[in-house]
Amino acid sequence: MILTYYCIATLLIAAYLLGSIPSAVCIGKRYYGVDIREQGSKNAGTTNMLRVLGKRAALPVFLIDYIKGFVAVSIMSIMRYDDSISPSWLINLKIIAVFVAVLGHIFPIFANFKGGKGVATLVGAITGIQPNIALFCFGVWLLVFIVSHYVSLASIIAGCCFPLFVSIFAGGIYKRYGDTSVSFIVFAIVVAVMLIWTHRKNIERLLAGTESKIYIWKPLKDNNTTNKSN
Repeated sequence: MILTYYCIATLLIAAYLLGSIPSAVCIGKRYYGVDIREQGSKNAGTTNMLRVLGKRAALPVFLIDYIKGFVAVSIMSIMRYDDSISPSWLINLKIIAVFVAVLGHIFPIFANFKGGKGVATLVGAITGIQPNIALFCFGVWLLVFIVSHYVSLASIIAGCCFPLFVSIFAGGIYKRYGDTSVSFIVFAIVVAVMLIWTHRKNIERLLAGTESKIYIWKPLKDNNTTNKSN
């Protein structure tokens, strides 16, 4: 059992270090000469990169953050070769790895513990446990974003839908192993609360009507105005 605990601790440390990879900070400084933590909302994440530096800067940040979350959780699968770890406990370890990876993104050791909100990392990590739940959450996020053009609002609503999707879909994981999905549902609720907490300033701006909208494409009104002026 000592070896088992040692392996679990090592993998969780690896998950934190993966989460701590400051993709937004590195890309901003290396290719744009900008510390993204001093611009815009001062968050080292995809949304602030998109707002400050545009799509070409934001896309690789999202991909890296997503992949590091996915890998941080997926490497826990190594523990399935340990006879003392049951399949249901393996999922619980993956849930812990999600928290650790997101914690690494929010408080990255490689960037003076000043990171982003961890949404992309969280989505990648959840994909490592249940891809269909992550897909449904992304669908909600995309729909809300297309309608409202608020990334923060889309993230909050998708996060609040997460416990609902878990309660609908996650039971199947545990039923295969004769366990319950209580731990996964509790995890989903904690994630939803955490997302609301990390977006508390955005919520204040949304209520005040001062939150910035983001348009992936130009609004039709702007295009019509441009055509008339020409």
